[in-house]
Amino acid sequence: MTSNFLNFKLMPDKKHLATITILVKDRQNNSENINKMLTENGHLVMARLGVNVQRSCVENCTGLIAVAIEGTAKEINDLTKKIDGLYGIVAKNNIMTE
Repeated sequence: MTSNFLNFKLMPDKKHLATITILVKDRQNNSENINKMLTENGHLVMARLGVNVQRSCVENCTGLIAVAIEGTAKEINDLTKKIDGLYGIVAKNNIMTE
């Protein structure tokens, strides 16, 4: 089984731009955990966008969050793994390199 997270061994201190796309199942119950984690890592977060993917949904709704971040590959991958490990949440990153 291969990892979804890239492993950068060259230039470990180099800063990268990246996005983390987060799918939140049952956002009413799971939003507190994801918001806490993003706040704790606010030094990496440049911007975040919440998308209401089920506009007519009243409960147990799915949400989508796109987060723009800047950090080392290790910081980006570590944060993505932490978010992806939360119950009811799937997170994937896209690290932009030269």
